[in-house]
Amino acid sequence: MVTYNLAVITKKIYDSGLLFFTSKTLRVVLEVKKESTLFDLVKKLTQAKILTKIERDKYISRKEKINDFTLANFIYQPSYISFESALNFYGILSQFPYEITSATSKKTREKVFQDKIFRFTHIKRTLFWGYEKKDDFLIAFPEKALLDQLYLSAKGYKKFDLDEYDFRKIEILRLKKYLNKYPKTRQFKTAIKKLGKYIQL
Repeated sequence: MVTYNLAVITKKIYDSGLLFFTSKTLRVVLEVKKESTLFDLVKKLTQAKILTKIERDKYISRKEKINDFTLANFIYQPSYISFESALNFYGILSQFPYEITSATSKKTREKVFQDKIFRFTHIKRTLFWGYEKKDDFLIAFPEKALLDQLYLSAKGYKKFDLDEYDFRKIEILRLKKYLNKYPKTRQFKTAIKKLGKYIQL
């Protein structure tokens, strides 16, 4: 019978260099095959506070502080940071959002972890683009975050007060390019017309 020392399995966790784990990655990192053995090891690691359970089949290493945006990307996939969180990140929206907001091509979901709210809002698959990897998380370009916000505002899913935004960091050419890829619904055209009072489109 194989026995697993806590110090040994902890070293394997840290040596992996990973911040997030699923059962699949833990099975590989800890080199175990039996489901029952993996369950026992995960229980041991969480009790020792080496790992923290986020939700079913998702764990996070306690070794270092994790960026909320990185965590959001992991919690619900596929997703990228957008809307208020991205706009605040770029300094376009000064008001700090109380939720970490992301766009997803899957169903809209709200998840809570360590008293923080992570909101994932559905957008069409045809609109799931316009983001980049910054540091270790995916985030919309400023222009895409703005249009994501405006588009869902036009549909009645987001609040949007244009007076609160600083548009100096918006690249007009990229904004126009992205804008051409959005469905021109009557409500969205009305929203764009309002935006045109602040930005020359």
